[in-house]
Amino acid sequence: MAYVITCGDEGIQINIGTRLGILGSGFELTGFPQVVKVLKKLFGKDLRITANEENEWIKERLGLANWERTNDSMQQQIKALADEQKLLYAGLIPFTDPRQLKHEIKGHMVRPKTIHIANKICFTLSGGEQTYHLGHYLICAEWVSGVSKKVAKEFLTTQVEFYQKQAKMELPFVFEMDGELGEEVATANKQVLEDLGFKAS
Repeated sequence: MAYVITCGDEGIQINIGTRLGILGSGFELTGFPQVVKVLKKLFGKDLRITANEENEWIKERLGLANWERTNDSMQQQIKALADEQKLLYAGLIPFTDPRQLKHEIKGHMVRPKTIHIANKICFTLSGGEQTYHLGHYLICAEWVSGVSKKVAKEFLTTQVEFYQKQAKMELPFVFEMDGELGEEVATANKQVLEDLGFKAS
C-alpha cells in the first residue's frame, strides 16, 4: 500500500493509499525535512504527497484572497516541496467523486465546502490513517521518537494550535494505535506524545 502525505484537513479521504496527515502537507512547517527523513526510514523512500482544495493553512501563509488562487498556489507549492524533499507528487485532491491521482493514490474531499466539522484531533501512531473518521483532524506522529523533543514539540504544537483556531474551540485528542509498524512502536510514540503534553482527553 502506498503511503501519502496529505494535509490533516478532516475532509480529505484517501480511497487508495494510506494517509499520513501533516498540516498543509508540510508547507512552511519548521522541522518538515527531519520528519520526512524519519518517515522514509519507516515507510520507504517512495512516499507520495498531495495538495488539496480549500487549504486554509496555505491561504493564510500566502495571504491569498480566494479559493481558486489558493488551490492553484497549493499545487505549485507542493510540487516544489515534493522536488525539494524527493517525494512523489500525486496531484490535487478535489471536491468530486473519488479521483484517481498519480502514483497509485485515489481520493477526494468529503466535508461540505467552506465548512469545517472536525471536533477532535487524531494522532496516528503506527502506520497512518487506518479507519476514516470525518470528524477528526489528522496528525501523523509515527516519526516522533526519531527527532529531538524540541523539533517534535514545535512541529506538533503548530498543527494543534492551527486546528484549534480553525475549530474555534479546544479539541480533544485521540490516538489511532493500529498500523503496520505494530503495537510496540505505537505505544512508544504515544509515550513521547504524552511526555510532550499531548494526552488523550
